Amino acid sequence: MTPNEPEDTFKVTDRRHRQDADDLSRPVASAPEPPPRAQSGAAPSTAPPSAPVDPTSGPDRSLAGLFMMLASSAVVALGDAPDPATGQRQMDLAQAADAIDLLLLLREKTEGNRSGEESQILEELIYDLQLRYVRVTKRS
Repeated sequence: MTPNEPEDTFKVTDRRHRQDADDLSRPVASAPEPPPRAQSGAAPSTAPPSAPVDPTSGPDRSLAGLFMMLASSAVVALGDAPDPATGQRQMDLAQAADAIDLLLLLREKTEGNRSGEESQILEELIYDLQLRYVRVTKRS
């Protein structure tokens, strides 16, 4: 240390290899090429691997599918169908009411943006679920 340097400094030493003058005449190895992919019988895709997936392109992605998913959740919560995970019937009226309320909210928020078929499915599901809910609450 020199007398002008403060004591709390540190020294950085570069330990990377430096090319000497004789090393410059040697060719530099390029990065290894990735191994070739196994070709299947199908033609290779022309889309780049980082192409975004369209979430609305799948056949199971629809508004009616969302309605059916919420309705099946409500039916399981009402105890009218066994839980797919456990195989047992359990009643959870709060969860059933929440699912029905979500369907009602979707009916309100998607008004004017549904097809005739989607509107019919939604109305029938809400009507059926509300009747089931009343029937279950009268029994208990």
